[in-house]
Amino acid sequence: MRTALLALGLLLALRAPAAALTTRDMLGRPVTLAAPATRIVSLVPSVTEILFALGADNRLVGVTDFCDYPAAARQKPSVGGMVSPNLEVLVSRKPDLVVATTEGTREETVAQLERLRIPTYLVVAHRVTDVTALVSHLGELTGRRVAADALRARIEQRVDAVRRAVAPYRRPRVLYVLWPEPLIVPGRDALVTELIRLAGGESISAGDGDSYPRYSLEAAVAKAPEVILLANHGANTGPIDRERWQRLSELPAIRTGRLHQVEGNLLHRYGPRVVDGLEQLARVIHPEAFR
Repeated sequence: MRTALLALGLLLALRAPAAALTTRDMLGRPVTLAAPATRIVSLVPSVTEILFALGADNRLVGVTDFCDYPAAARQKPSVGGMVSPNLEVLVSRKPDLVVATTEGTREETVAQLERLRIPTYLVVAHRVTDVTALVSHLGELTGRRVAADALRARIEQRVDAVRRAVAPYRRPRVLYVLWPEPLIVPGRDALVTELIRLAGGESISAGDGDSYPRYSLEAAVAKAPEVILLANHGANTGPIDRERWQRLSELPAIRTGRLHQVEGNLLHRYGPRVVDGLEQLARVIHPEAFR
């Protein structure tokens, strides 16, 4: 199968006209396209969302099984999973651009795409500025710069509005529970950590060097969180292990009734809805700012 894939990839490369667009991905790697991309395979749910928001969804010829928003994304042809897509199916979609991620797509998959000479743009996003930069980059790659500028401006305006709203208030200590058992929390390089700070809180695990480290219950209790946020992982997922935390009645967050559920898809994906997640955080961390 590898020989057939290489042959097809070389054929696609030989048929391409002279390069007209060269940019760099979010790792600084050069990416060269013959023209703005018209046949995109997205291996990143966040990227799929952005392309729909830019009105470039007609250029999507392949997505992953996890690209579930907006609803129309489910109607796009699937190339399989995010970590290990089916390369034979992917190549059969004849993409002129594949968008992958450093935190999900296997290095082996990226290497195979490079051997096939399929332009591959790698995404990494740990900050809100990375999100807005990605919007601009995708606008450039698809010839949708005007739409990208408008979307970026809307995101930045809403972020600024939240920042101004929470600025007068003290920052409470926040425990964000990504997963209950083992206990997984956001560390220094997690997008959620910055969102908590923008929303007027201070994550108790912000000092950890990993993006999403495992955390001990004892360490969480010792830091006496004043707000506890339990992330769900889909529209039909209820509160995660809420009873476990309610039993810890000595915690300030439990004594004051500040145990909340938040929608993880808005906070872990770095698409346009990340600002919806930020506003959700701000309202539970500082309800007094939004009365």
